Formats: sequence, C-alpha cells, structure tokens
Amino acid sequence: MLSFLTLVQSSSVQSVVCTSAAFSVSVWSTAFLLGFVAFRGMCRVCGNDGDLIPLSDEAGAQHSAEGGVMYMAELREMLKKYLKEERIENTLRQVSRASHPPGSSEGNAVAREILQNLQNLRMDHSWTDSHYATLQFPSRTQRNTLWLVDSEGAELEEIPLDSEGYCAYSATGTATVHLGSGDPFTPGFPSFNHTQFPSTQSSGLPIILAQPISANVASKLLSQLSGAGCPRGWQGRLPYVQCVLGPGFTGPGERKVKMAVYNTMKPVLLNNIFASIEGKIEPDHYIIIGAQRDSWGPGAVKSGVGTALLMELARTFSNMVENGFYPRRSLLFVSWDGGDFGNVGATEWLEGYLTMLHLKAVAYFSLDQAILGDDILSVYTSPLLADLIEGALKQVEHPKHTGQSILSLVRRQGGWRNIVKPLYLNSGAYSFTAFGGVPAMQLHFTEDARSYPFVNTQLDSVGRLQELLQGRLGSVGRAVAELVGLMVLKLSHDQILPLDVTCYSNTAQQLSATLNQNTAQLQSRSLSPQWVFSARGDYSRASKNLHEAIKNSDIQDERLARLYNTRIMRVEYYFLSQYVSVVETPFRHVFHGRGDHTLSALADHLSLLRSAPHLFDEARFRRQLALFTWTLQGAANALSGDVWNIDNPL
Repeated sequence: MLSFLTLVQSSSVQSVVCTSAAFSVSVWSTAFLLGFVAFRGMCRVCGNDGDLIPLSDEAGAQHSAEGGVMYMAELREMLKKYLKEERIENTLRQVSRASHPPGSSEGNAVAREILQNLQNLRMDHSWTDSHYATLQFPSRTQRNTLWLVDSEGAELEEIPLDSEGYCAYSATGTATVHLGSGDPFTPGFPSFNHTQFPSTQSSGLPIILAQPISANVASKLLSQLSGAGCPRGWQGRLPYVQCVLGPGFTGPGERKVKMAVYNTMKPVLLNNIFASIEGKIEPDHYIIIGAQRDSWGPGAVKSGVGTALLMELARTFSNMVENGFYPRRSLLFVSWDGGDFGNVGATEWLEGYLTMLHLKAVAYFSLDQAILGDDILSVYTSPLLADLIEGALKQVEHPKHTGQSILSLVRRQGGWRNIVKPLYLNSGAYSFTAFGGVPAMQLHFTEDARSYPFVNTQLDSVGRLQELLQGRLGSVGRAVAELVGLMVLKLSHDQILPLDVTCYSNTAQQLSATLNQNTAQLQSRSLSPQWVFSARGDYSRASKNLHEAIKNSDIQDERLARLYNTRIMRVEYYFLSQYVSVVETPFRHVFHGRGDHTLSALADHLSLLRSAPHLFDEARFRRQLALFTWTLQGAANALSGDVWNIDNPL
C-alpha cells in the first residue's frame, strides 16, 4: 500500500524530517512523497537556567492627567516607559528551562508560575479554564522502529531512530493527513468532560504512519537510491547525497523500508490560564492576547517567546492602569495549553464559548513564534485589522536599525501592504478567524538570509536564539511587544473600533471580475453570476453607509457608539457560512476557511472552465455559488443594521 512522506534535507545532523510509510514500501516511495506539510507543526525530535522574576508592579511616577483624561500620545509614551527588555529575556529563560509538554510535571509547574505571576499583578480577574483532551505520545513499552527489508520482507538492518522523536496523531496502522486544530476526538465541540460527552473521532485524523527522522537517517535512505536525478526544486542540503528519483538501488537485491509506529492515545487535563483587566465603558467587549505555553522541547521560539511577551504585556498594561489608564474595553491575557498538538487548548476554548464570542470578542493577537529573527516582518491577519498595523509600524523603532521606524524598513520590502499576508492553517490565530469568526493577527520577525532551524527540536533553546540574533533578543522582544501593545491600546481606547469593514468588498470584487471573464462559458451552461454581483454591491453599500453614518454622527453619544461598534465587531462572524456543519466543516469562514463553501474553492472550480472544461461539475458549481452568495448577502444585510435599512429592491 502506498503512503506519503517528504524529506526535508538539512546540513544539521539534528535536523528532523516528518515521514510516513506503509509497512512495506519501496525505498523510492519512502524517500520522496508528501506528508510533512500537515504534520510539521506536530513533530518532535531530538536545557536552560534562570529564575522567573516576580512580575509585580514597579515603582514609577504617577502619570495621570488632570481631570482623569489621558490622550493617546500620553498612553503611547506610558506603554514604552513600562516595557522592559530584561524582563522579557528573563521570563523567556525561565519558561524555556526544560521540556514542558501538556500534562507533565514540568508543564504543570510552568502553569502554576504563570498563574501566580498574573495574580501578583492584581488583575481584575484571573482563572483557569480546563479541558480533557486526547493526545498522542510515544509508547512506554514499544519504540517506533524503521528497518531495511528484502523483497520477502525479511529484516536486513534496523535503522536507529531517536527514542523520543515522534509525530503526534500518526496512525498506528494503515495509511492517507490531521487537517484541523483542537482535540480530534471532540470535533466541533469542547472537551469539557469525557464522562458526560463520549468522544467522537474526527474524520480529519490521519491514517498514514508518520515518524520524524534525523538528517543522518535521511542520508542513509537516500544514498541507496539510483536512477534519474531530481528536478532542481527538489534538491536539498544534505551533504554527500545525490538526489535521485529511482527506481533502483545501489546494493544487490531488492530492498524496501518497513516502519512500525506504536504511539498511544492518552487523556490529558489541559489548563488554559486567563487574566483580565475590565473595561470601564464596554467591559463585555474583549481584546484578547494569547500565547502557547507548552512545548515538547525547551521551546524557546515555539512557546517561550510568546509566553514572555504575553507576561510583559500583562505587566505593562497592569502598571498603566495603576497609573491612570482606563481602558474602554476589557483586555484578556491567555496562556494556552496543548498548542504543540494543534492549538488544542485555544480551539477547545473557542468551541466551548463559540455562541457568545461573536458578541464579545473584538480581536485576537497571537504571540506565538513572534521572534525567528530580526530582519523581515510578516503579518498574518484578517484584513479587518490590516489598517491597524500601519499606524503601529510608524511608532516603533526597528530593533536592528537604531533611529529608524519599522515602517521605514518595511518600505524597502515594497510597502507595508506587502508584509500583510493571509492567515495560515497552522498559526495560533487561524482558528479564531476561520472557526470563531473573530478578527485575528499573528506576526513574525524572521531572518533575511537564513531561517531558525531548531523549532520543534530539543535544540530550540534561548542560547541558540540569542546567537542567531547576535545578542539582540531583548530589543527584538521589546519591539514586538510595543508593536502589539500599540494595536491593543488603540482597540481598547478608541470610541469607534478601528476595523476596516470595507475590506471584504474588495475581495468579493476580485471574484466578480473573474466571473465577468467567464461570462460566455457560464451563460452557455445557463449559469448566471448576477446574484453574486448584487450581493457584493449590497455589502459594499452597507459598509460605505456605515462609514458615512459614523462620520456624520455624534460619537460621544455612548448608546450610538455602542450600536456602531456592535455592527463592526460582528462582521467577521457574518462570514461564517451557516450552510455547512461545524462538526464536518469547522473552518466555515468563506474567505479564510477550508472546504467547498469557500471563495478559494469556488475560484478553483471556476478556473476549470478554461483549463479543463470536462472536469467542471455544473451541479457542484451551482451549489458553491449559492452558498457563497447567500453568505455574502447575509453579511450585507446584517451590516446594514435594522431590517428597515436593508436595500431590498422590488
């Protein structure tokens, strides 16, 4: 039976590859096919000292304006004043001192420290949100094994594997990829209590075997192949190994690869840790900042950076409140558990509170893996938040170029809009938008010339990250914290939420243009895109009318401001398709989701009219067009406000 695998070649002996194979597959198949993409965030392969300093409040001069009014410029200066580089670095060293996977004694110890430090900040509220999730770990009695075998299946040689390395949710039997996030045994609903709600296995669980291997093992397998050379794009960086496609082998007799995976499922108690600062005017509207806490290895980049930034932002905003800052909206600081298994803790929380989040959550900022270098900034975001980043970039100094703002360096990348990219499936922010309908953002600093190669390995340490950054870890951390802090500050301070509700009109316009290009082919099949054009026009008018209404209103009227903000903050939720099942299709967002209901699936199908008309399925296309059109029309109607404001011509 054929299965899929990829080999990522690296010059580092400790680099890892996530592979999958059936019990008896040719070396050629084992060495080349795909499987890594869906598993790479969950693979583990083959620590640090420092004390977690108390995150209690620092002494500082009172900074409150007369009459209790503070202006944005004052608040920006206050934010910069309280952010401390050394605290970011010290917290990072402490939480990355050793491996701390979910459910482990070290993981529980880190969780207790985080909770205690948040409580020391005298937040308005701090609490733990717990879920039971089914996670996969290596078997304690049988180790995963790889052999070379002959044509009869007799074992010729056992290839040594790292005893701790494994891919979470690998199959332990037959073979195809977990496409999703959260606990795969409670798809679409929360893992609150397995005794009350029996588990239901997700159809997204993979049924291929998967196992990470070192560069040495990859070299051994690849060096036995013969045949034609690989295409240039397939060439890797393994030294002394020629990339060839097979079929064929260098030794006598036919050889195959045999692999055994004995990973076991285990229920684990996950603890998400929350702390909040209540807003003074709209306390039921939240800006959420979160980071993954757990890590299979030390996890300096994987979880340490995000946790350190989270704690520093929590301490900074707490200090600001004590010195005169009164946020209009509430701030939630969250340390997520189970991130290494597919953002399980965050997704379970989303599933548990989905019915209320669209009424309360303004935006989510993921701090995960924010520092992978200090050259290039990439921002993965819902387009509703895209304009927010520009203002912040102007205010923050680039950590590598003293005296220059990040924006000035971004212009060399072709302008700030070139750094804004769509959310991706494996990010900590993706589920919030694609599943929960909450605008979300995740950003990364990366290196221009080389990437940080140690994520998901035991070598992901503070020392190696500091070496990559040439000692600038504290300054890069401060820049990221300031960048996120400024956006959070604006969202929590402004009377009218600074979200760009017109952005999706532009995206829908691109579909309209594509449909226009295929008008003749569509008409020949009695297909009309007119309803899509109408829905896009309605949404465009609704967003512009809302903008004009706000501009011409007295926004000091709190009742009116709240009405406008409620319509603005629910826009993302409007684009969750109501016509697909959350259990079978959890990522229901028509622009960012996954499935036949999405704009991307519709556009891909439409392209077949020109490239492969015999593959075009008219019935399927009609359904896709209807699902997208009615979701877009529903968003337009909701954005219009009351039913009597909806433009519904006779």
